[in-house]
Amino acid sequence: MSAMYDPCYTCRRRRIQCDRTSIPCAKCEKSGLECFEKRPLRWVNGVAFRGKMQGVLFEDVSSTAVAKVETTSVRTGRAPIKSSVKRLEPMTVSHIERNDAFDGPPLSLPLVLEDHSVSMLDRTSRYYLDYYNERICNLFIVYDSDKNPFRSLISLALSDSILLKAILALAARHHANTGRSFHQSVAATSPGLHRDALFFKHQAMKGLVHALNDTTLCRQDTTVASIFLLIFLDLLESGSDKWNLHLEGAKTLIALNQPPSESQAAIKQDPGRTVQQIRTFITRQIYLIETLGATFVRPRLLSQFISPDRSGMPLQEIVEESFLGCPEYLLNAIQYISLQRDVIAGLEPLDYAAINYHIQDITTVLESIQNFDCYIWASSLPQPHQSLKRDINNLCILSQSYKTGALIYGRRVLDALTKDVTSQDGLVCELIGLIGTLKDDKSLLKCILWPIFVAGLECRCIAERDFLTGCLEKFWVDTNCLNVINAARILQTYWQQGDRQQPFSSQWIFSIGRLGRDWLLI
Repeated sequence: MSAMYDPCYTCRRRRIQCDRTSIPCAKCEKSGLECFEKRPLRWVNGVAFRGKMQGVLFEDVSSTAVAKVETTSVRTGRAPIKSSVKRLEPMTVSHIERNDAFDGPPLSLPLVLEDHSVSMLDRTSRYYLDYYNERICNLFIVYDSDKNPFRSLISLALSDSILLKAILALAARHHANTGRSFHQSVAATSPGLHRDALFFKHQAMKGLVHALNDTTLCRQDTTVASIFLLIFLDLLESGSDKWNLHLEGAKTLIALNQPPSESQAAIKQDPGRTVQQIRTFITRQIYLIETLGATFVRPRLLSQFISPDRSGMPLQEIVEESFLGCPEYLLNAIQYISLQRDVIAGLEPLDYAAINYHIQDITTVLESIQNFDCYIWASSLPQPHQSLKRDINNLCILSQSYKTGALIYGRRVLDALTKDVTSQDGLVCELIGLIGTLKDDKSLLKCILWPIFVAGLECRCIAERDFLTGCLEKFWVDTNCLNVINAARILQTYWQQGDRQQPFSSQWIFSIGRLGRDWLLI
C-alpha cells in the first residue's frame, strides 16, 4: 500500500482534507466511498455532456459499450461471438490545422500514404496517420530509416480497422500530450485533442474484443500488432495502466500462432517477407519490454517469455529495428537476474545450500555482464542500406549504460542473498557519466529511461539527483511520454523516504514494485 502524491478527487469533491496516507485514503475507506485519485471519466450518450457537442453521437458508441471495453482484459480461449469487426467509418472529430503538430519540414511520406485507401479516410484520420508517420515512427525506434517496422505497419493498417485505430490513438494521444509541461499537474490541452485520443482508443479496444472472440481474427498478425501498439499507448498515457495485460495478451497470441512442429511449419503458407519481418520485430520488442519491465514490478507479475535466440529468431540484431537498442546478451542476463529475485521473494525461505547455489549463479552472470564488450557489439551491428550514419561511440555508450545498470541491479539482488549492502558509488558515478554523454543525443536519450531510473534509485548526492531530474525533463521534451513524469515523481518520493532511512537501503529491487501500480519505466 503506497501514499498518494496529491489529495484524492473524492475528498476534494467533498471539500474535506485528504490524509493521503494510502490508496484508498483512510477517510474514503472509513466513509465507505470509492477513492478516486483523479477525476473519473464520465461517459455519456454523446461526445460531451454540455455545450454544442451535447447529444452528438459517434456511430455505434454507447456508454455501456465503452464501460465494457475499458474493463475487459486481453484474453483468448473464449467461444466465438457472432459479430464482425467493422471497417473505419468517416468521422468529424475535430478541426486541426496541419501546422499545429510538426516542428520543421515534413518528412517524405511512404508511397502507401498516397494509396487510394488513404483518400477514403476522413480528414482527421488522414491527419493523425500523417502524424504517426512523421512523429510516432521516429519516437519508438533507436534510429529512423526506410526499414522502420513501425512505418511498415501502415500498409497493414489500411486493410485492418483495429490496427488503424490503434495507430490513430497513438498519434492522437501524443499530440494531446504536447500541450503539457514537465512540471504541470494537468495538461493545458484542447479538450478536442483528448476526445480524439479517447475515441480512437475506444474503437481499437472495441475491435479487439470482437477479434479475440473470433478464432480466425485472433490469429491474424494485425491483431497482435494492435495489442503491441497499445503497450506504447500506455507509455504515452501513464506507464501504469494496462500495459502488462496487453503484454501478456500479445505473448499468448504469439505462442498460439507458433506452429507446433516443423512439418506443420513447412505446410504453413509463407506470410511474405514484410509480414515476417514485422513478426520478428514484435517478438523481439515484446521480449525487451517484458525483461526490462519486470525489474520494477511485483515479483512474478509477468510470465516468462522465450528469448529470441532460443525461439528460432534470426540471431543478428539490427539497431534500426529496435525500440531501445539494449543488446540481447544483456537482456538475457537481466531476465535471469530478475528470475532469481523472484525466487528470493518467494514465500518459502531458502535453505543454506539453495542460497549458496543462487549466489554462485548470480556471481557467474555478473561476471559475464562485466566481460561483455560494448564496443565490439556496437561496431559489429549490420548497417542497412540508405540508413542514417550512426555514431558508433555513442552506440557503445548506450550499451554501456545498460551494462552498468544491469551490474547495479544484479549486485543488489546478490545483496539480498548475502544480507550485505555493497557500496556501488563507483558504478553509479560511471552510469551518471554515461547518461550525461547521451543527454544531448536526441536519438539515444529516448532509449535510456531504464538506466536513468536505476541511477536515480542508487544516487544519494543532491547534485546527482538534480542532474537526473534534468535528464528526465529533457526526456519528456523529446518524447512527451507521461511515464517519464511519473518516473520523476516516484524518484522524488523514494528520495524523500530514503533520506529518512539510515543506513541506506538496497531493498528497492523489491519495494519499487510495491507502489500500488505496475510501472513500465522504459
